[in-house]
Formats: sequence, structure tokens, C-alpha cells
Amino acid sequence: MPLNDTLARVDADLAAGRIPVARQRLRGLVSSYPHEPEPRRRLAAVHRLYGDPAEAGRWMYLEEDRVPEETAAFEKRYATPLRRMTAVAWRDPESPEEVPAFAARQLTALRTAASDEAGCPLDWDGLPAGRPKPGPREDLPTTVGERAAAVGCAGAVIAFLAIWVNGLIDLFD
Repeated sequence: MPLNDTLARVDADLAAGRIPVARQRLRGLVSSYPHEPEPRRRLAAVHRLYGDPAEAGRWMYLEEDRVPEETAAFEKRYATPLRRMTAVAWRDPESPEEVPAFAARQLTALRTAASDEAGCPLDWDGLPAGRPKPGPREDLPTTVGERAAAVGCAGAVIAFLAIWVNGLIDLFD
């Protein structure tokens, strides 16, 4: 559905008191039109209705006229650059031709900080899931607790198979 039609539906939802529906429509618009500032601004306004300054700050993070208290709440909730990079729901490069200069600077700074945190270059389309992709053998359990859990799971599987095989043998005897 075109952007303006969906924004008109959002207005109708808000007028009818269907705030959760309006919020969901706006999230869809942000996903479909990440470069458009209007869905982000309206989503921030909806989160203000809920009294959630961190989420309002999240959706106004790329705007020059953002509220400093909301931005601080957003940065506190999403404490690391990598979490903030994921939270702003951006796609594609932060080219200044397509977005306002302030937003391009914010996006570049955020991507650079997240890349430093991750220890590898990141782009907006290929975010790691909380940490860089594991290298060879890095995906194996590393802490004592993880190793104990892995041994416990392996023991449970072996016990299950032993009981199953024993039952199968008894069935044919």
C-alpha cells in the first residue's frame, strides 16, 4: 500500500483510538520506507502517547530536532552501538544524497562505532546477531557452564537411545 494511503489509515486509527493498530502500521511503514522521516516521526509521537521516551528517542534518533531526554533514554535502553544500530531499523548505505545531512552523519557514526565494537566492518544489510559470526571452532561451548550443559545433553541423548534400543531388543525376544 502506498505511503500516503497508509498514513491516512494511521490518522483514522488514531482518531478512533486504535493506537496499537496505528503503531503496527507505522512499524510496517518504517520497515518498507526506512528513508522516509514521516513514519519515524509519527511512530515517535505514538510512543509519546504510551509514555515511552526511549522508543520515541529511537524513532527520532536520525532527526536534528529530536528531544535530548528521549535520545538519552534511547541510548540508555540500547546501551551499545551495535544494539542501537539494530534498533534504528535502517537499510542501505547512509548516502547523503538520499537522506538529510544530520541523519547521514548519525548513521555513519553509529555504523562506525558498531563496527569498532564488533571488531569487523558492518553494513546496514548484514548486521551480526549480537556478535561477529564465529570463526572456525569458535561456535563450540567455551565456558564451564556451556560445556556442562553440552555434556548433559549428550548424556541424555545416549540414555534415551540406550533405553530405546533395549526396548527394541526386548520386543523381538
